[in-house]
Amino acid sequence: MNVANSMLSVGKDADPAVLSDGTILTYQELRTQTSHVSSCLLARGHQKGDRIGLFAENSPFFVTAYLAIIRAGLVAVPLQVELSPDALVKIALDSGMSEVLVSRRLALRARAWTVKADVAVLGEPELKDLTSTASTKMPDITPAVDLAAIMFTSGSTGAAKGVMITHRNIESNARDIMSYLGLHRQDRVMVVLPFHYCFGLSLLHTHLMAGASVVLNNAFRLFPEQMLEEMQTKECTGFAGVPSTYQILLRNSRFRSLSFPKLRWFQQAGGKLPDACIQELVHSFPQVRFFLMYGQTEGTARLSYLPPERLADKLGSIGKGLPSTRLEVLKADGTPVVPGSSETGEIVASGDNVALGYWNDPAETAAFFKNGKLHTGDLARVDQDGFIYFVERERDMIKPGGNRVSAKEVEDVIAEVPDVIEVAVVGAPHELLGEAIKAFVVLRPDAGITAKDIENHCRTRLPAFKTPHEIHFLRSMPHNAAGKILKPKLREMAGKPPPVQETASAELARPSAPALIQST
Repeated sequence: MNVANSMLSVGKDADPAVLSDGTILTYQELRTQTSHVSSCLLARGHQKGDRIGLFAENSPFFVTAYLAIIRAGLVAVPLQVELSPDALVKIALDSGMSEVLVSRRLALRARAWTVKADVAVLGEPELKDLTSTASTKMPDITPAVDLAAIMFTSGSTGAAKGVMITHRNIESNARDIMSYLGLHRQDRVMVVLPFHYCFGLSLLHTHLMAGASVVLNNAFRLFPEQMLEEMQTKECTGFAGVPSTYQILLRNSRFRSLSFPKLRWFQQAGGKLPDACIQELVHSFPQVRFFLMYGQTEGTARLSYLPPERLADKLGSIGKGLPSTRLEVLKADGTPVVPGSSETGEIVASGDNVALGYWNDPAETAAFFKNGKLHTGDLARVDQDGFIYFVERERDMIKPGGNRVSAKEVEDVIAEVPDVIEVAVVGAPHELLGEAIKAFVVLRPDAGITAKDIENHCRTRLPAFKTPHEIHFLRSMPHNAAGKILKPKLREMAGKPPPVQETASAELARPSAPALIQST
């Protein structure tokens, strides 16, 4: 079955599907517009499997165009609008897209790269004016094989890789998420995450399949208070964000002092939210269920979740695999780690939500997709009850003086300081230790604490070799369009060289006193 039809078949005609900037797109209107655009695309000579770019902000146009591309048996390639023209050209060439659908607001920007990529452009106004035949037959779909989308993300080299997502991938993952959230027609989620990001797109998939509504807000980063007011007026029942989303709301807005009578759940993924922030959120909104989740684009979005009722006794865990996902934590020799032990291994996933691999990249596919299983590159341990605890991405481990330190462990401790909005920890070059721990911290505007205060807090909670060697204060953290902290940028700021062979001995494990740097 075509997954676009699954997303269009449940909503009642008069019910709102998309609310954006004062406009409402009902399900009847969405079905009509999607049918028109999908017929137009086929009338333009596109054939099943052709890649079609989508260059648009979160908007009713994006939703309609995305569904229409998939419904026509074509492959949607959502594009990050903040990328440079050269990066967009590379993605266009790599994916072999034959045309790109462009929103009215981004028409001028599209010209900067589509000419170089030699890609045809179909703008929002032109698309509405095209004529189509309502009786155009849509291609037959084999859900497990036919692609619905190519989602570009970073591979092991940091270069953009196109993840091949099938119709079955989306259907399976969305059904699992809908089930544990208990989504229904009355649900209405506030969407601040971009649709070119798999987490943001999963909000669209799940809510449309449930016949529910999505409220689009593209101004969260600049005007979080405005977004909160819209959550109230639109009576949103759900909210989703990455760690920085919640950290900004909890520690630099009126979020905790406001009332949201209809709100019944939070979703959080895209990295580990510090335990202190989770506890603040649960304490501030005891009536709202908090779903902590783990996933990757290669898993279509979600791989695991922690039931809200287990937050009290399993805080710090990413939970267990979704109903259709099997998660294993395997050591280097391929055997499972011992539950309840300190052993760590790699999280390996299998199931109907695991993507086919990377588009036109057999080497990367072979490295991460083995025998139908996704090797995530993420390190974890398992407790005696089978709950998984994320430790760190292998490439983010810091190795001061021969020790292995999880950046997340240090970040969790620094985040306990109430004046800290965001924190990120990376390894910095050090002539004796090889690597030293460097922390970047964003404080509340009126904070009165110093780097020495943070150092003292760390020393009470961590051994000396895990205490940051340097602490930098920043006015703002570098983020990507999805709100994730750009650690490669921070490593660049820290002057981190390419990885070298480890030569430091254990005697060098105790770093000298931190350099307490208060810079902006």
